[in-house]
Amino acid sequence: MQTPHPSRRRVLAGSLGALAATGALGPLATGCAAPSAAASGRTLLRFWHLFGGGDGVNMQNMLAAFRAARPDIELEATTLQWGAPYYTKLGMAGAGGRAPEVAALHMARLAGFGPGRLLDPFPPDLLAEAGIRADDFPPDLWRRGQIDGRQYAVPLDTHPLVLYYQTEICREAGLMDGDRLKTVKGAAEFTEALRAAKKVTGAPALVTETLGPDCITPWRLFSTFYSQTGGAVLTPDGQSLALDDAKALRVLEFMASLVEEGLWARRADYGASVGIFSQGRTAFHLNGDWEVTTFRTNGTPFSMTRVPALFGRATTQADSHAFVLPHQRDRDAATDRAICAFVAWMLKHSVEWAAGGHVPAYRPILADPAYLALEPQSAYRDVIDDVVLDEPAWFAGSASRMWIELGEVFSTLLIGARTPSAALAEAKLRLGRLLDTRNPLPGAAS
Repeated sequence: MQTPHPSRRRVLAGSLGALAATGALGPLATGCAAPSAAASGRTLLRFWHLFGGGDGVNMQNMLAAFRAARPDIELEATTLQWGAPYYTKLGMAGAGGRAPEVAALHMARLAGFGPGRLLDPFPPDLLAEAGIRADDFPPDLWRRGQIDGRQYAVPLDTHPLVLYYQTEICREAGLMDGDRLKTVKGAAEFTEALRAAKKVTGAPALVTETLGPDCITPWRLFSTFYSQTGGAVLTPDGQSLALDDAKALRVLEFMASLVEEGLWARRADYGASVGIFSQGRTAFHLNGDWEVTTFRTNGTPFSMTRVPALFGRATTQADSHAFVLPHQRDRDAATDRAICAFVAWMLKHSVEWAAGGHVPAYRPILADPAYLALEPQSAYRDVIDDVVLDEPAWFAGSASRMWIELGEVFSTLLIGARTPSAALAEAKLRLGRLLDTRNPLPGAAS
């Protein structure tokens, strides 16, 4: 079963303490001690990542293939606990200058990681030598990896919010065009599609996570729909509030209206929302692209598409897994060359990664026949140019304070505990507090 990406913090087996007790964390368990030279004479690379569940299986397959292809590089990969524990541990390692050679990072968290303090930039000449060029990536995604003109992150993918749909229910409701969902344009058409599906099932047509510990999907939904209005949550530098009250209220009132009409299930935690859709009890499910493995494994008759353009633009909320160089006191060219070779290999073999639902950031893969044969994963690949990441702030990005706090606020809207205007006021209050709070990571910028 593909581990739900935001819920990995709740279900990922084990903990850092348990891993340290068994020695599975290697150098992490002994205070991030710097590695000695590989006895074999091979270049040693330690790679920290946070991929569990189905993502973890795909990543392990890729790492095994890399080891076979590059026996001159001794790759040690360590899987750490998803979410805040991972980022705390990575930040502390970078602050001490005794970190792994390469690590995974959510792109929207880059600004909070003190580039130049907790992270080192990629050497541009070695990126070019490895065949990593800016032109092979979506321009906006590549630029998000830059700080002051230096490349601190190389994107592996983007993982957007997507619309899952039950093909049999939608066909009976007259919503299919051949094997695909008919194009839905605007909030009114989407509402009518939900009404048609509800007539078939007799139940709410849409299910999402609306409540539970660290509930973040309500935030991702608001962020998606609000971005379609052209609004921004923060200023481009991530330093000030930029919420447009009129646009935000339009979105919140629409979300509340679907719940009030009984078109959107009011109360479901993450696991329940996935289970309800998987069992065919509802027609639509809005979630990240990572649940594709769950539904395929369960034999659910489903497909996937981009989130419809309900408020103008066809944008959707997303983040991006990226490769970064945690800060080390003494970097050497041979190791940096091996890192760039590793990153380039992972990018050029990311069809395996795309099987888990994520859209490859390396554009040549989007035209690879092996990727195009992945269904329904390749069906929404053009979303790569319309993803919207959080503005650069230390408290933003996957598993962040903003996601959890605003997820809680908009959860209360969906379950009927707050009005749209009250939810907006509370969201602005919490954002203000976050803006006034210093970045707690050691060594990071304030």
